[in-house]
Amino acid sequence: MAELGVHLMVGAKRCKDADTAVRISKRLSELGLCSRREGDRYIAQGFVTVDGVVIKELGTKVGRHQTVQLNRQGKKQQDTRITAILNKPIGFISHADDGHFYQTATSLITPCNFFPSASSMPIPFKNGGKDMDVHGLAPAGRLDIESSGLLVLTQDGRIAKQLIGNNNQIEKEYLVRVKGSLSDSGLDALRNGSLQLDGHRLKPAKVYLQNKHQLRFVLREGKKRQLRRMCEMVGLGVTGLKRVRVGRVLLGNLPMGKWRCLRPGETF
Repeated sequence: MAELGVHLMVGAKRCKDADTAVRISKRLSELGLCSRREGDRYIAQGFVTVDGVVIKELGTKVGRHQTVQLNRQGKKQQDTRITAILNKPIGFISHADDGHFYQTATSLITPCNFFPSASSMPIPFKNGGKDMDVHGLAPAGRLDIESSGLLVLTQDGRIAKQLIGNNNQIEKEYLVRVKGSLSDSGLDALRNGSLQLDGHRLKPAKVYLQNKHQLRFVLREGKKRQLRRMCEMVGLGVTGLKRVRVGRVLLGNLPMGKWRCLRPGETF
């Protein structure tokens, strides 16, 4: 009965603030506590409170002035979620869209490909170290099949939203091998945001000429095959592309095809 009373109370506030009321799962996402999908799971498990009272009914709406929280059990479950840093080889796709035809990056997240480090978090290996729980592990961003380097895969909706949410401002750094000759005007065009892709003007980028065959790009956006298409627009062909940084996380000395966990205290 107490729980029913809470739903009536939440419903009453919804009527009062009909224009601003949102689903609890959406509010959890807005607050950066988890993704919407995770939010629905936490609600069903009784891990979410509104104004201090547990809510279990999916679809319940709340006003943004109300206090929505994840309880201790929910936070404990979050702490078990894996975020993997993978050095993706060429020939593997980031997402499972074409998983019937190509090998996926997720298939590399296995105990035998784990790169041990003294500062890495313990991995939930099972069956004597032969298996691990990768349910819900998904790439937070893309890296095309012809590119290599740092790819983030995570079970944590908070990290996914931080890296691929609409308002993310995370820098991504790439080393790009090229063929052709780059003029001063071409370099300016790469840097100043004057180029357009699919009818949209690109954001300004940091572009550094390492030598006549390699450029270093730092971007805050990631449109489909953006770097390759940008280079084509200024008369360059891309012969190699490697991502070496996402935010504050570096690829470092992680071997090709190996992965590690996001370390305690390491953030994007």
